[in-house]
Amino acid sequence: MQIAIALYERFTALDAIGPYQTLSPLPGAETVFVAEQAGPVHDDSGSLTLIAGKSFAEVPRPDIVVVPGGPGQSDQMENEPLLGWLRAVDATSTWTTSVCTGSLALAAAGLLKGRRATSHWLALTELDGLGVESTGERVVFDGKYVTAAGVSSGIDMGLALAGRIAGDEHAQAVQLMTEYDPQPPYDAGSPEKAPAHLVARFREGSRFGQ
Repeated sequence: MQIAIALYERFTALDAIGPYQTLSPLPGAETVFVAEQAGPVHDDSGSLTLIAGKSFAEVPRPDIVVVPGGPGQSDQMENEPLLGWLRAVDATSTWTTSVCTGSLALAAAGLLKGRRATSHWLALTELDGLGVESTGERVVFDGKYVTAAGVSSGIDMGLALAGRIAGDEHAQAVQLMTEYDPQPPYDAGSPEKAPAHLVARFREGSRFGQ
């Protein structure tokens, strides 16, 4: 079973690493990071680099496809090498998945039209505009398409998919060994729970710390 995690400049690191950590233990799994060209790819901070071991052309038939999100995603919605690869591999994939704004790339490739999907809460309106029925749910299954909401939800998506593929006990074992037992110090992880002024700040396009 080959798991392909797509990379592009300015991806969000946890969007890629969360599913990597939770899906890689699947029995018989081969996990590969792929990009338009093999080599280093920088995350959205510019200070973390992952190595794409293979190019898109070298990975034509992965069983599971994972598309992370990131502030560079809007550029990727017009990146034909990425979109073309997604269309091609989706024809034979068993599961096609995304985290955060990665669902915008799937939608731009025409793979989510008329389907239910989620994304980062700031991107749901844009997802609607691409012919998708958006929802604020944390993880959404619609056929073979699995989408996760913002950044941290990629861990949940990976666990949920691992459970579908290898059974609940396998997924529980992965959760146990990663000690994934969330106890956040603040209850501000969604726009419904966060202070209203923070939600307004980010809706207006402000960045962290501003």
